[in-house]
Amino acid sequence: MKYLKSVFGTVVTIMVLLLMVNCDSDNNSKNETARVQLKLVDEPGDYLEVNIEIIDIQYKSSDDEDSWVSFAPEGGYPINVDITELIAGNSLLLTDEVLPVGILKQVRLVLSDNNTLKIEGEDDLIPLDTPSAQQSGLKLNLDEELEAGFIYTFVLDWSVEKSIVKAGNSGKYNLKPVIKVNTEVSSGSIESKVVEMVDDVETPIANQVVEVYTTDDTFVKDTMTDENGDFVIQGLEAGNYILKITKEAYKAYESSEVSVEVGSITSVETIVLELE
Repeated sequence: MKYLKSVFGTVVTIMVLLLMVNCDSDNNSKNETARVQLKLVDEPGDYLEVNIEIIDIQYKSSDDEDSWVSFAPEGGYPINVDITELIAGNSLLLTDEVLPVGILKQVRLVLSDNNTLKIEGEDDLIPLDTPSAQQSGLKLNLDEELEAGFIYTFVLDWSVEKSIVKAGNSGKYNLKPVIKVNTEVSSGSIESKVVEMVDDVETPIANQVVEVYTTDDTFVKDTMTDENGDFVIQGLEAGNYILKITKEAYKAYESSEVSVEVGSITSVETIVLELE
């Protein structure tokens, strides 16, 4: 009898220990999270305004189409933005949330039908037709492994020029978003300022296109300066790049090699454009 009691006591002890281990495992699993930020920036286009209304931002961690989960941005939905303003280092933080670790496969932006365009010479806003985005949202592939304790910033680089398509001679415009995704953990940035000399005083040049090329002269991307002549080019892979600027009545500018490192901002000295 004493033997049976001893065996029973041992079994109970083992069961309690296993239960404690399982509970600890569950708690650790729940605590394994990563922080995810989505940041929207813009590549320049020849438009005065491109007004976009985002009514939902979702993510999924599997191939199951029923597994989409909505982000909950601090300001809520809808998110209204003129994406032509997202240049020269300006960006819009769409969301900043803590997610479980694991694969983050996709995110998607769902747009309303309240999107408009303003072009030079037109006083009124022009409606943008966005059929595909209205129906299912614009899907962006990430396939990023989220590890516990890390912060992941995904830069959504919206190309305005490629995203707006004129529908023949109808006067109508379609919005077919073209967005590239970069992560800050695998990319870097270049920042500088563009000026001209007026009466021996450096004067900022606003709305100037700055182009980035690889060292073998392959175009990478471009951006525009703000009203202070400042610009930031984000989402560049590690490596060496060349900056190029062309402006009527000025000498063409080409920088020496600019080195970009992962997760860093490379500052280039002020660029002074010279008259021809």
